Amino acid sequence: MDPTPAPSPYFGPPPFKFTPTGGSISGPAFSVTFKILATLIVAALAAAFAQAWLAGRASGASAAGGWFIAGLLLVSYTGWHILRSVTRIDEQGLHQSWVWDKHMELRELAYGKLIRVRGLEWLIAPRLYVRTLMGKFAVFYAASPEMVAEFERLVSELKAFRSQR
Repeated sequence: MDPTPAPSPYFGPPPFKFTPTGGSISGPAFSVTFKILATLIVAALAAAFAQAWLAGRASGASAAGGWFIAGLLLVSYTGWHILRSVTRIDEQGLHQSWVWDKHMELRELAYGKLIRVRGLEWLIAPRLYVRTLMGKFAVFYAASPEMVAEFERLVSELKAFRSQR
């Protein structure tokens, strides 16, 4: 008698399969215009703090100066991630480098929607909202037209796959 139990059958919906064109695509998550705007905002905040510091209105020892420094550091950290963020899609899933890296496996996807503001894509990056069968959701940004086209194809194939029931 074999002591190894037989694997239990899988009772859930079938896993979604998607192969990106070329096997893997990656691109910047945010547009150049948005990156420049974010950099200008960080620089303006840093200049405002430097001006207040030189005028003697904000010092690191005062409560107001400490909070301003903390806020400036947080905005700078987020701005750095806006500049460096990359979105990638491959056979396994969606990935985006960010303050915390995001990952969503394709086989678990239940729903997807591409959200975009036509005419303002040069500023507002199109984003892919995805949700898994367990309800977990994530948003992935894409600035390159190739990635947006791949997102559109993913959404249409996912919709067709999940409506086959």
